[in-house]
Amino acid sequence: EGVVRVTMKKSKNIMFVVSKPDVFKSPTADSYIIFGEAKIEDLAAKQAQMNAASNEQRANRSNVEEQAQTGAPAADEEAVDETGIDAKDVALVMDQAHCTRAAAVTALRNNNNDLVNAIMELTI
Repeated sequence: EGVVRVTMKKSKNIMFVVSKPDVFKSPTADSYIIFGEAKIEDLAAKQAQMNAASNEQRANRSNVEEQAQTGAPAADEEAVDETGIDAKDVALVMDQAHCTRAAAVTALRNNNNDLVNAIMELTI
């Protein structure tokens, strides 16, 4: 009762996560039975994605500061319509394929939002 999430660590970087589980306590032992869909979380990839996002934010801040000092208008990369594409998917493709936001969005559109195929399109 009141359990929202169950996590089980498999190795240093891999964790199984069950969101909204059904949890039952065994009446005869100090054991629990958990029902629900277990999803895999790769902690190393999550940490890398968070590091990339913070690096991107720092780079954006420094670009804005440089432009403010020089008085030059912001030179954004080409505008891309991201309708129907998750921002986290775009960030993941950009991080894994080391590409621009426009290239990541285009690859995701070409592959019906399939992350693996989008990354492969950009890297192979």
